[in-house]
Amino acid sequence: MKPSNPVHYTFKPILVTALICAAPIALAEKPKPALEPLSAELELGVIAITGNTESSALKGKATIKQDFKEWKSKYQLDALYKRGRNEGETETNTTAQKIFLSAQSDYKLSGDNSSVFVYGSYTGDRFSGYEYQNTVSVGYSGRLYEDEESSLDYSAGPGYSFTKTDEGEEDESAIAHIELQYEYIISPSATFHQLVSTEAALQADKNTRSKAETSVSVKLRDDLSMKAAYSVTHNSQVLDTKEKTDATTSVIFAYTF
Repeated sequence: MKPSNPVHYTFKPILVTALICAAPIALAEKPKPALEPLSAELELGVIAITGNTESSALKGKATIKQDFKEWKSKYQLDALYKRGRNEGETETNTTAQKIFLSAQSDYKLSGDNSSVFVYGSYTGDRFSGYEYQNTVSVGYSGRLYEDEESSLDYSAGPGYSFTKTDEGEEDESAIAHIELQYEYIISPSATFHQLVSTEAALQADKNTRSKAETSVSVKLRDDLSMKAAYSVTHNSQVLDTKEKTDATTSVIFAYTF
């Protein structure tokens, strides 16, 4: 009878132990989502009111994202146009005309969901008293929290604001750009989003502009969803008799491709 090979029997428990230890690590590691070289979402909503007040509004939004190995970018266009007239009036007038453009490019760092960014935005609001309100900023982006159903991302950094009034007066100021984005998956077909951002002036006599949007989107099919949103824009300093806060409630359709 051949003597048993001690090396052969010693190797088996070592191999089994190694597999047992490696299994939880493999199971705990969360797979990274596939990169998307290009994705886009188009949103469109029309609101019509009749009766004592007749008005119609058109709201549209386009978001384009790029995601590569080292870089990711996001481009956004948001527009609102509204016309209306009161009872007894014969002329229909434009009561709101806004356009917002922004672009952000992030260079990914070694850590997951962390990057350094460059951001720029343009705001044109016909009835705000400003011809334009522009900002540029640089900073750091990261993820504060994540689980299977929700995530909280942030961006923060210094920047600069450039404005010009309808009368031609120009102004510049240093700002701190801060943005928080929260997402919660209510169900496989419904998602809650919360966005809060501010461009805080570093001087007390300069304008601080803040935005917030709360929305719930429901999937109608893989590439089409319906979205209900409430958005608020607040300026700490305004021109003449302009209101400091503007709010918009909308129900729109969003197409993703």
